[in-house]
Amino acid sequence: MTSKIQKFISGTDFSNALKITIASVFPVLLFSYFDHFQIGFTIALGAFFTFPSDIPSNFRHKINGLLVTSLIIAGVNLIVNLCYSFSLLFYPVLIVLLFCISMISVYGQRATMVSFSALLSISLAFAHLSTGWEMLRYAGLLFTGGLFYTFISIIFFYIKPHRYVELQMAECIRLTAKYLKLRGDLWELNSNRKAITKKQLHYQVELNVLHENIREVLITNRTNSGPSGQSRKMLLSFISLVEILELAISTSFDHNKLHQKFDDYPKALETYQNLAYNLGSTLRSLSQSIHDRKPYESKQNLIEDLQKFESVIIDYKKDLKADSSSEEVLMLITMLHYAEKQVEKIKTLERAYTDDINSKDLKGRDKDIEKFFKTQYYPLSTFVENLSFSSSVFRHSLRLTITILLGYMIGKVLPLENVYWIILTIVVIMKQGFGITNERTYHRIFGTLAGSLIAFGILYVVHDSYIISTMAIIAMLLGFSFNPSNYKIGATFITIYVILIYGVLTPDNGNVIEYRILDTIIGAMLCFFANYFFWPSWEFLNLPSYIRNAIEANRNYLKQISYLYNKKGEVSTEYRLARKQAFIEIGNLMASFERMLQEPKSKQNKIDQVYKLTVLNHSLLSSTASLGTYIQSHATTEASKAFNVVVDKVIENLEFAIIILSNPYPDTNLIASNEDFDQRLIELKNIRSKELKQVKLIDEEAYQIKMQEAQLVIEQLVWMTSLSENIIKTTEVLKGIKKETH
Repeated sequence: MTSKIQKFISGTDFSNALKITIASVFPVLLFSYFDHFQIGFTIALGAFFTFPSDIPSNFRHKINGLLVTSLIIAGVNLIVNLCYSFSLLFYPVLIVLLFCISMISVYGQRATMVSFSALLSISLAFAHLSTGWEMLRYAGLLFTGGLFYTFISIIFFYIKPHRYVELQMAECIRLTAKYLKLRGDLWELNSNRKAITKKQLHYQVELNVLHENIREVLITNRTNSGPSGQSRKMLLSFISLVEILELAISTSFDHNKLHQKFDDYPKALETYQNLAYNLGSTLRSLSQSIHDRKPYESKQNLIEDLQKFESVIIDYKKDLKADSSSEEVLMLITMLHYAEKQVEKIKTLERAYTDDINSKDLKGRDKDIEKFFKTQYYPLSTFVENLSFSSSVFRHSLRLTITILLGYMIGKVLPLENVYWIILTIVVIMKQGFGITNERTYHRIFGTLAGSLIAFGILYVVHDSYIISTMAIIAMLLGFSFNPSNYKIGATFITIYVILIYGVLTPDNGNVIEYRILDTIIGAMLCFFANYFFWPSWEFLNLPSYIRNAIEANRNYLKQISYLYNKKGEVSTEYRLARKQAFIEIGNLMASFERMLQEPKSKQNKIDQVYKLTVLNHSLLSSTASLGTYIQSHATTEASKAFNVVVDKVIENLEFAIIILSNPYPDTNLIASNEDFDQRLIELKNIRSKELKQVKLIDEEAYQIKMQEAQLVIEQLVWMTSLSENIIKTTEVLKGIKKETH
């Protein structure tokens, strides 16, 4: 229990909650001491509005983002106050303001959070409408609050400048360990491989997000401030983690076939499964030590595990008198080589946290690394291009604008005291996706009701304003701590905080709190209905583009692998970029599928085909990466004509699937005859054995290496061909061109 509390307190969410709690409470306490509570409260609001835009990034982007947010929240508040007295002007300006602020989400995560901060400022502008110089004074105090929060954020950054990256790295290592553990689970004889694969895809989505967060901070800091010991350590760790995941994804085994081959020799698979589990266990221990900031000590002897498996292979050959080039032995050797490479990368990762790192340790792996980071760029053309119903951001902006207007009008028509609370609820709950909005609606209502019961209970028992204020501050801290990870609990604590504050400020006005509950329920219900009826962003509308992007990324990656196999030489930056994009697009496809699962059953159109295409694309990525990894780590022979014909056929199949997704009536003549391809496939299966018979090999080891290359390359090409053909068939079913056949 104590360790869990320590982990919670040392986490990023608690640190962020502490920042906003200090930035909100300090001005109130300071100015209340001088009898200027309203000034302190307004500054606290400015800090509160600025806080959401404080997302993880490098220092320069953090400061620029917070300063821009401070200006925007003060500016929109001033605009609302200036126009409110002129009805003919107010409504058009409010509509344009709401829509444009919502639309800036097209520029990415930071812009989305700035948009959210500005919408919060607009909603609470109705709580303090003023005229004359008071408008400027109030906007100025909000801006001051934004600056104060920026100051607090800078202090926290300098106290622990690398803590965020450390925690993100620890989380990345932890999730990678879970991914490797699942690979160990696959070796169970009767394991539920479909469920395990689904979990692996889920972790891959989470790891993609973490990789992007870490990449932004590390690469931008390296570009701006140059390399240092800490940055080298983090960069080496990050590159190693990406390579560990890539290697895990790229090395797939036919578990059913392996169980058939080694059922009579169970020691082989049992020894390997134990090795697979220890790979994940090592990473889990490393993650824990980084999180707790304790010296790392390896608890697993991976080298010894490798030696045990190598001994098993020797015993197998001896006991069954198997030839070194037999299929069974080659399978075991392939498994051993994967484990050896994985252990090597894990050892590199361990060394980053036990030894001093210098530039030589990177061995050129950071070459052109800046190209892997998307620069911050906000062209007007992006905004204009999204002004159509084909854009989910455009539909969400319209939906949000109309819902806020409806909430405002309902608040004016009904005898409600504070219309701004309805608007605030809509801004907080409503998101682009139906699933997340629906979930937050229920959590918000639950949090409001549960928090109200708890807070009223406290106010009934406790009457000392100092004790109530202290409990309110604690509730605020806990609310912001839980909000990112558990919105239900976060909403509960924030409701407690709001009610306790009102209990101190207006102890005799119980109606205010009752109206808050009613306003919250009205706002939540409006969100639910608006998200269902006002141009909903059903995921099936977006899925074809995600599927197309995944197929295109796989095709581009395969092209780069083919080029590398033909030309040999060093791995190019283009290859690495294509590989990164393939991993990202598969993750995006899986994330879209997960969002679809949160939607009503009636909107889960052809979900079986969508899931099948997700798995097929993931399998294709695994097979493609497996071929690419082998080419990089082995001295391969010259690519044959048969190899190129088969690769070209796979690429052609993928391009045809892309055409199907783009055009519901594709030209079936685009797919060439399979006659030449079938001949090349037969030729590919025989060509290596012919070459090996003609070449006078020096020793058995060299012969074994050649046979291993032949087996792996041929198996992957045959598998990729089958996958690409299944992608075409499933895509045709998805688009309604053909019916699924079993």
